[in-house]
Amino acid sequence: MSTTSVNAPERTAESPLRNAPMSEEVKVSKVEILKEGSHALRGTIVEELSPQFVAMCEDNCNVLKHHGSYQQDDRDFRGSDGKHYMFMVRSRIPGGRLTAQQVLTELDLCEEFGNGTLRITDRQGFQLHGVLKKDLRSAIKGINDAKLTTLGACGDVNRNVMCCPAPYKNNKVHQEMQDLANRLANHLRPRTSAYYEIWLKPQDGEEQDAEKVHEYLCTVPTGPEHVDEEPIYGKVYLPRKFKIGISLPEDSCIDVYAQDLGFLAVVENDQIIGYNILVGGSMGMTPANKKTFPAVAKRMAFCTPDQVIQVAEAIVKVQRDNGNREDRKQARMKYLVAAKGVEWFRKQTELYCGFPLADLHPTDVTGCDDHIGWHEQGDGKLFLGINVDNGRLKDEGDLRLKTGLRAVLRKYGMDCRNTALQGFILCDIDPSEKENINRMLAEHGIRSAEEWSIPRRLSIACPAYPTCGLAVTEAERAMPSVMDAIENVLAQNDLLGDRIAVHMTGCPNGCARPYSPDVGLVGKARNKYTIYLGGNTNCTRIGFLWQDMVPQEEIATRLAPIFSRYRNERQAGECFGDFCHRLGKEGLASA
Repeated sequence: MSTTSVNAPERTAESPLRNAPMSEEVKVSKVEILKEGSHALRGTIVEELSPQFVAMCEDNCNVLKHHGSYQQDDRDFRGSDGKHYMFMVRSRIPGGRLTAQQVLTELDLCEEFGNGTLRITDRQGFQLHGVLKKDLRSAIKGINDAKLTTLGACGDVNRNVMCCPAPYKNNKVHQEMQDLANRLANHLRPRTSAYYEIWLKPQDGEEQDAEKVHEYLCTVPTGPEHVDEEPIYGKVYLPRKFKIGISLPEDSCIDVYAQDLGFLAVVENDQIIGYNILVGGSMGMTPANKKTFPAVAKRMAFCTPDQVIQVAEAIVKVQRDNGNREDRKQARMKYLVAAKGVEWFRKQTELYCGFPLADLHPTDVTGCDDHIGWHEQGDGKLFLGINVDNGRLKDEGDLRLKTGLRAVLRKYGMDCRNTALQGFILCDIDPSEKENINRMLAEHGIRSAEEWSIPRRLSIACPAYPTCGLAVTEAERAMPSVMDAIENVLAQNDLLGDRIAVHMTGCPNGCARPYSPDVGLVGKARNKYTIYLGGNTNCTRIGFLWQDMVPQEEIATRLAPIFSRYRNERQAGECFGDFCHRLGKEGLASA
């Protein structure tokens, strides 16, 4: 991203925001100028929704991200007539908590306005793909009619707050954490009324049922002359995206160390006494830029449950006021933490909070659970975790996942959860219905937990080709065959029951958190990947680059001798990631 002085006339005649106000001379990226001049995230989106425009201009595409949507083109259909523009629409779903009706609505929307599939994201949200510009408003309005929202799902703000989705009812810990995820998401949401004006405000001839509009959107000013001043984000929002996760030590299923801000619950006698605060995690990097790197968060301090909201706001503001706005590749909070140090960051947080933070509790991450299969909730009911290969809810061949889930949800109407490993949980099931639900799912080709290997259950991939504009190669579409080959090698070494996590992305930006699991596969060029080893299933450590530019069809073959050595040389209780970390790159190459 190039930079400019904010008082330099860099805008061209083509820019719809060329008359936006300038600030004092400070070096900032062009995106910062754009946000400041966007009229609180309005831009000229309304004008460009008109049928006379084939696509949205680059300026409005950057503003549109804050509304929860990315303009994309399907590279499978590029041809002599150019790009085929469409939109991805992402729903913000704190902790992945959903009602049956919300899931059914999203499934309907993916068929009415999308490409017929619904994707569970690795941040517990939903994504519609293939939405045409003419249908964008209808899709976003439909999501809000279900009392979900796309605001805060993308852009330079706090994004979806992640939390362990397991609906355990035997104590208040899980419920308290899930409630906290909702409170954090609501507290840190953008306040601009632009979202309501563009997507939800009744147009000519439309009627609006206020009950169908997300409650906080019914209370904001809606006049076209109103320009919001964000109370937390200010005029230019954050330097880059910001991610929060809430976790338990024994179950960091949301990869708490991968977050900009992590809250690790400290539990004593079935009560949360507070949270260890983790800062500066982030997976993205640019291989050609040596100043960029993936990072796990650093342990900073401890806070009590009643302090969490204040602490989160303070940390957001520290990043807001100190993060790099000149170079977007250096703008994530991890670079601020790395440059200034944890102690400096803690002192700044305390200044913004107005109170001192306690020192860290010794509690740390010890495990994670994918929540797949049947489990007792603790209240006499059951929940069922369903593995969804790479998160894509679709009907294809004998697997009619979308139709099967529809049938179950229509019959039983249970609450649901999305997991961070792109799985799906059905909650509050009466034990007497267990066999009926098993039968219904099996009739639609939906496999039980026992029919999946553990590594397959722990695998995730980003969408990549053909829709993501950043992808350099395949991920989601390649992952099934890659995992088939890896499973064959694992079976030969009697390792299919081992907890080995494989994450795959189609580029180095790291959306599927590929740098911290046991095996990371990162797209480097068309059909070629960088293999990372030495992370772990709990994702608390960054792995090392093991081999670069590996053809897709050779991934399993390259890993085969390492799996064989692990089987023969591992120490008692040593997981695959720890084994690779102990030997290191040179040790693994010395065989």
